[in-house]
Amino acid sequence: MSTAYTIVALFAAAFVAFSAIAIFFNFSFVTDQLSEYGVPRSAWPWLGAAKTAGAIGLVVGLFVPFIGVAAAIGLILYFTGALITVLRARCYSHIGAPLMYMAPVIGALVLGAAA
Repeated sequence: MSTAYTIVALFAAAFVAFSAIAIFFNFSFVTDQLSEYGVPRSAWPWLGAAKTAGAIGLVVGLFVPFIGVAAAIGLILYFTGALITVLRARCYSHIGAPLMYMAPVIGALVLGAAA
């Protein structure tokens, strides 16, 4: 396992975990956007749980590689869905948000596969 992979995986996990915390604690910069996209409030805890599981999976993946790969793929699919949601809501100025969260996860997956 390389140092670069460890750093990127931990950064990605922390970044995604922060996003999950923002949903659980109803930070307005996240929840206002979810409302704008038309995501029902009843789905928010599930979205936070999926992000939490992904973040934990990235950390566990440092010790059990296939868990990290599964978590990264799951998070990439999650943020692809988020990107589609933003596009369907026609909030084109928000396209960067899911991509910003997806980028370090892709980096962790690529570096993990290379290690």
